[in-house]
Amino acid sequence: MAKKNDRAHLLDWQAFRDNTRRSTPIDLNETADQKKKRVQELEKHPEKWFKYYFPSYYTAEPAPFHIKASKRILANPEWYEVRSWSRELAKSARTMMEVLFLTVTGKKKNVLLVSATYDDAERLLEPYKLILEANNRIINDYGEQQSPGSWESGEFKTRGGAAFRAIGARQSPRGTRNDAIRPDVILIDDIDTDQDCRNPEIIKAKVEWIEQALIPTRSISVPLLIIACGNIIAKYCCITEMGKKADIHEVINIRDKNGKSTWPTKNTEEMIDRALKPISTSSQQKEYYNNPIRVGDIFKKAIWGKCPPLNTCEQVLTYADPATSNKDKSATTSSGSTKGVGVIGYKDGKYYLYKIWLDIMSQSTFVGHLYDARDYVLKHNIDVCRHWLENNSLQDPIYEQIIKPLVLTVGRQRGKRLTLSLDKRDKGDKFTRIEGTLEPIWRNGDLIFNEDEQNNPHMERMEEQFVGVAPNSKFMDGPTF
Repeated sequence: MAKKNDRAHLLDWQAFRDNTRRSTPIDLNETADQKKKRVQELEKHPEKWFKYYFPSYYTAEPAPFHIKASKRILANPEWYEVRSWSRELAKSARTMMEVLFLTVTGKKKNVLLVSATYDDAERLLEPYKLILEANNRIINDYGEQQSPGSWESGEFKTRGGAAFRAIGARQSPRGTRNDAIRPDVILIDDIDTDQDCRNPEIIKAKVEWIEQALIPTRSISVPLLIIACGNIIAKYCCITEMGKKADIHEVINIRDKNGKSTWPTKNTEEMIDRALKPISTSSQQKEYYNNPIRVGDIFKKAIWGKCPPLNTCEQVLTYADPATSNKDKSATTSSGSTKGVGVIGYKDGKYYLYKIWLDIMSQSTFVGHLYDARDYVLKHNIDVCRHWLENNSLQDPIYEQIIKPLVLTVGRQRGKRLTLSLDKRDKGDKFTRIEGTLEPIWRNGDLIFNEDEQNNPHMERMEEQFVGVAPNSKFMDGPTF
């Protein structure tokens, strides 16, 4: 099996090498003077340089944050940057283009690439090696790069004198000089693992290794560039700790604060929706929004059960929690506050969640669900039911200016009337309120989710938000009912 895997690995990299050769054709009729002028012009404009030498990577026009980041890196020989860019935002690819620009043009000479393990570091370094071997445009403009006798996976040196070495976390970085040159570039990529982040002592030891062993390999008198690439996969991880010491810790999510793609020339809204649809909210938040949610710390898996007939409950109410945004997008694919309308019954000491509408939705959709909840309870022969709407001091302007008029408008459209009771209580911190009020009920098995609604995505979303409740979670709107 190992041989088969080795062979598959070799074939994959051979395909990568061949593709690099095919994608970088050169003009054989170009004169020496023409080439010199072209290269000088490209070096003055790094984005053009990236696009010319890396067509396989430069497949979409960069976002503004890409351009700004590269300007920082190339303008500051002494610099420490942590990049918590979401998946699909090319943090490793852009870093590679920047580092190869610096090494091929002779501005940097000794690169260390560090990852969680040596094998990971070697794998991440492999594209650098193969590009230097097979990129026809780099070879044509800067000369043959591969140096006989100093060209191994995990450690190699170009004919121009730039050295590259892979190192796993907590391995000895000593002996990393390139002749008399100490490391002047340290790349740290995917240093954190889910398993390591479960043990704070391991993270502490790795951070100490970075600060006490890795970074001190530098020369005090030679500028050092440090770039660390990694998502925030835990509240306490190497990336969060490095970010505290860096010149800049840049956090870029797949979507911005307005719910729009941060790299629309590559990732359209439809593409993001499609990619995130099959993934749980907690996974989306960790991988694409730098918001790690520790599932099940407070609330474990929901209890699904048979609810008694609604008209047999001692109390029945609908409760609605508005939000100020006016988006109409699935909560599993965006990054705003969810609005919710739920039907809740109480009987024999147990609370039953019969139905819920929980999503990122426009105000008009939200008001429509207020009427849907009213219709639901009437359909189940409930004559007396109060329809509560959360309306604290911050929410009241939205209610008066938007929701109240919409309630009248939608009512006229449906030929119905809805009277709302306003919950004006100041409820305080979400997490504290949820943990203190609902955790005992949940723990005792006294909160039942309607099993007839088990395949309803709104109800599934409610369960996901419950099990994701944590002090740092941004998705707890449903449980705050």
